[in-house]
Amino acid sequence: TIMDSDNLVENILINLDVESLTPKILKQEKCEFSTTRKCYSYIKRRTFAKFVAAKRVLKSPSDATPIWHCCDKTFSDPTSIHKHVSNVHTNEIHQLTTMTQDLMLRHAEGDVSVPEDLRDSLSNDTSMWIPNTCHLSEKELVIGSGEVLLYYCYCQIKDPKIIYDWQIELCSKLHLTGKVRVATEGINGTVGGTKVATSLYIKAMLSHPIFTVMQPEDFKISEGGAECFSELKVGVYKEIVPMGVDPDTISYRLAGTHLDPAEFHKEVQSVLEDGSSNSDTILLDCRNFYESKIGQFKNCLAPDIRKFSYFPDYVDKNLDLFRNKKVLMYCTGGIRCERGSAYLRSKDVCKEVYQLKGGIHKYLEQFPEGFFRGKLFVFDERYTISFNNDVISDCRYCGVAWDQYQLCSTDFCCQLVLSCHSCRQKGFTACCSVCQAKTQMPSYGRAHREECECTDSRPRIPKDIL
Repeated sequence: TIMDSDNLVENILINLDVESLTPKILKQEKCEFSTTRKCYSYIKRRTFAKFVAAKRVLKSPSDATPIWHCCDKTFSDPTSIHKHVSNVHTNEIHQLTTMTQDLMLRHAEGDVSVPEDLRDSLSNDTSMWIPNTCHLSEKELVIGSGEVLLYYCYCQIKDPKIIYDWQIELCSKLHLTGKVRVATEGINGTVGGTKVATSLYIKAMLSHPIFTVMQPEDFKISEGGAECFSELKVGVYKEIVPMGVDPDTISYRLAGTHLDPAEFHKEVQSVLEDGSSNSDTILLDCRNFYESKIGQFKNCLAPDIRKFSYFPDYVDKNLDLFRNKKVLMYCTGGIRCERGSAYLRSKDVCKEVYQLKGGIHKYLEQFPEGFFRGKLFVFDERYTISFNNDVISDCRYCGVAWDQYQLCSTDFCCQLVLSCHSCRQKGFTACCSVCQAKTQMPSYGRAHREECECTDSRPRIPKDIL
């Protein structure tokens, strides 16, 4: 009968002994099958629980004791209703489970979206989204050619702590180092490790139901590895990039129009070919001064600001610059432009606001000899990555062409210094004359931390003219 056939399928799926299949399948296939079976069991448990919960009612408004009604029968305790559902509704549970699992698999292949209630229930179990590495040795995850990933995803995360726990478990298992910021508005990360490990990380991110909008091309990849970061830092924050404005006030949903690298390239080309000082288009660099100093698009407006959290004040102070202008914004990977463009648009002074999708990183992948010249600054121990041979900055002390940053040698100073090999050998290793003098003092400490020309002499928010 049909019922007997369904029961047979149910029994096969539940009682299937994965271990007995060892001689017949490859090790990796076995791991994948084991994960699928684990997924089926998990979905079945949740389906069963929801089925039982749907049968629950209260005896009366004054009596909160639960009872269950099913098949014209009343059950007064959990054991009896569970037994009834197991014996009578096996087929329904199996059908609901397989339908849900099929939906998940189709989602993983990009064929369908997962409903929000299912996405939330599945995403709460972090173990579901940890890749199975039983087919890999520990050595394969630690030793070998490496790379660094840079990515972000703006999306709603109801409970960032769950994603925080998942990221720590995921990165630790894959021996990845780096920095990951999680907030209710999304996730922002850069991690380094072997290519085997980063590949598994990307797959894990793309398979998670919360990050359904992400695509493989959203990950920017560069040469490097776990050595590019001193440790793994994962945290829950108010913003995934610190602009200093409440995401509920200025949301990424208000962001400017995205232009892919080819479209952005054409726009920049038009600006450069025009060459007019009265151009109605502004090419705006959203990064910090030390980033744009060593690499930028030709003829850009690069604000002399130390932090992205100063950007809103910069816009407010220079609002007339953007009035009736078409603005082309760019940053390293695109994330700062999302809310930066949203803030600029909220002022309602620009004709149009566009942003470079994927940032400079994606642009240089497609146009290494394009209109961006110099090095791309990155926030790890490499400091820069190079796509062309141009050097647009110079040594602070002698003026020779130089773009290799190092930290100021003064204790507690976090400024970056451009000092060539020759000058460093002469002892010029500080960011300014004040810090250089402190290195020659018998002792200095925290009291001297803010005594630096780099911060004291630079206006916090500059007033620019075109």
